[in-house]
Amino acid sequence: MNIKLIFAIVICISCINVVAQKNSTSLFADSLVKPRMRVIIDNDFSGDPDGLFQLVHHVLSPSVEIRGIIGSHLKPGDGFDRSNETAANAKKKVEEVLAIMKLNKLLNVYQGSNAAIVNDSTPQISDAAKAIVKEAMRQDTKQPLYVVCGAGLTDIASAYLMEPKIANRLTLIWIGGPEYTDLTLPPPGYTSLEYNLGIDIKAGQVIFNKSAIPIWQVNRSAYRQVMLSYAMLQTKVKTQGAIGVYLTEALERIMGMAVKYNFNIGETYVVGDSPLVLLTALQSSFEPDPSSSTYVLRQSPLINEQGLYEINLKGRNIRIYTHLDTNLLLEDFFAKLALFNQRK
Repeated sequence: MNIKLIFAIVICISCINVVAQKNSTSLFADSLVKPRMRVIIDNDFSGDPDGLFQLVHHVLSPSVEIRGIIGSHLKPGDGFDRSNETAANAKKKVEEVLAIMKLNKLLNVYQGSNAAIVNDSTPQISDAAKAIVKEAMRQDTKQPLYVVCGAGLTDIASAYLMEPKIANRLTLIWIGGPEYTDLTLPPPGYTSLEYNLGIDIKAGQVIFNKSAIPIWQVNRSAYRQVMLSYAMLQTKVKTQGAIGVYLTEALERIMGMAVKYNFNIGETYVVGDSPLVLLTALQSSFEPDPSSSTYVLRQSPLINEQGLYEINLKGRNIRIYTHLDTNLLLEDFFAKLALFNQRK
């Protein structure tokens, strides 16, 4: 082979490697941390900005291989996004975040259904549901697959209705559902229908009542534990480059709306979707598991038409998380933001 051609190939390969390193989501140049699980992220990113915090944190976590990010829908008329295209808008929001981080060419982003399922037998077929099925049915990897949902369950329920075999090929981690009153009391002034379950009650019935999908549930009493103070936001997030400013401004818009309508939210904000990172990327090194958080095992309840639990004596065991290691979760988030900002 011509020596000039060989030299040109070597130079080309070197350039590709440099570009790959610059665009890599890994924060650690020595590559000591490798992916050990696959993750599909599903969230209503055009809604409550807590999902954006979870998205950024997950993207900066090198122990997970993100196989797709799904923008899912809100309830019709939701105050965060009153359009009829909330899943489409959620996808745009993901692309906006990834562009700010200069990672938009590395990750696959899918649009979920813009509407809830109409009954517990008919899926809402979407690119998102198809992506879940495709990833779950892969035969070329033994890495465990987690589908992590921070909103409604439309897309994972649709995927199950499209291909029930996915039930024993993934674990669902879900932020949602009301309290189990024998474990914790509801908060003052609570609503009986929890927000995320209310996005698509029929999808909840598919997952809890019909499927055998393993569930790790972080219900309202648990996800409310993850609180970010305004002082932490100002000193630990806003100071960390463009993405830190973006996240801060997203929360400050909500705070501004609250002030406008004379609703005093105090100086903390619940970033309730972030446990999705804690329970995946921050599992223990040996006997991998979210060992710094605690859960109980109990039979999966039935979900009724009102979105409330009913006893199901035939339900399979599910994990219900009762205590979350919020210190590990938040300190890891702050540290990764700082490392990402330094690397840039």
